[in-house]
Amino acid sequence: MIDAPAPPIIQVRNLHKVFGKSLFKKKGFPALCGVDLEVGRGQVFGLLGPNGAGKTTLIKVLLGLTRGWTGEAEIFGRPPLDPLSRQKVGFLPEAHRLPPYLTGRQVMHLFGMMAGGNSDEVKARIGPLLEKVNMTSSADRKIREYSKGMQQRLGLAQALVHQPEIVFLDEPTDGVDPVGRASIREMVLDLKERGVTVFINSHLLMEVELICDHVVIMDKGKILVQGSIDELTPRTGAVEIDLSETPEDIEEVLNGVGRGFKLRDSGFQLELNEDEMDKVIDRLRQRGLSIRSITPRRLTLEQAFIGLIKEDQPGMRP
Repeated sequence: MIDAPAPPIIQVRNLHKVFGKSLFKKKGFPALCGVDLEVGRGQVFGLLGPNGAGKTTLIKVLLGLTRGWTGEAEIFGRPPLDPLSRQKVGFLPEAHRLPPYLTGRQVMHLFGMMAGGNSDEVKARIGPLLEKVNMTSSADRKIREYSKGMQQRLGLAQALVHQPEIVFLDEPTDGVDPVGRASIREMVLDLKERGVTVFINSHLLMEVELICDHVVIMDKGKILVQGSIDELTPRTGAVEIDLSETPEDIEEVLNGVGRGFKLRDSGFQLELNEDEMDKVIDRLRQRGLSIRSITPRRLTLEQAFIGLIKEDQPGMRP
């Protein structure tokens, strides 16, 4: 007997939210315009879009932090305004503020208790979490002494202290150095392995491309496209061929085959169809050149993102 698939943690249908609408102002500003999406268990889900796209509004709706929306929204099968829907949720908001008069360890304990944790169990989790975000040595310093990056790493740790089943991370690597970003990526992937769903809103598209399973791109309150990284970053038709040695006359060797030749440090890039690929390989072998690798080129997530936003905003400057 085949087990039925687990229901999604988040379900949204035809979600609308308008700000500024009143008896005296009939239209207002539409922040969400008919949003539909589902987020499954154990996914790393990326939410992308330019400023004002509606990303933070969507998160606030799901967390019960804004009212006056229409449509359907559920988290763990409950409406967002039901407090029970948030019991298994961790949240790192953008530009969060931690009590400056407490130490990092005290903040962790406070947030764990506020989430309904047992004091002894919360204390037992604090040490390992601080170690994962490289904050052990600063755990007993006051928050006011922390840099922005240190506060961000501690903020991530506090979002996990009550062992949530879904974690919302709003710009989690903002102000974090490269070492800290790598540490956060490792934590996200570890959460995924443990079946925790991670919902990321970020402007750092390279970070999203490295860790997300599913991505939604929004603009003007609407979802423009959604899918896996592979689906959103299709092949460009170009192929990068790495050679053990590149002769000076490589363009002459390839003359008449393919388009868009670009010389690389250890080979070249060329736009080819399948028949042309065979011809290129034959010519390289006839010349006695050793092929080390052949790599189809794909759009980066950043290229796909910019292309979509330009289509949605025709007057946008390149």
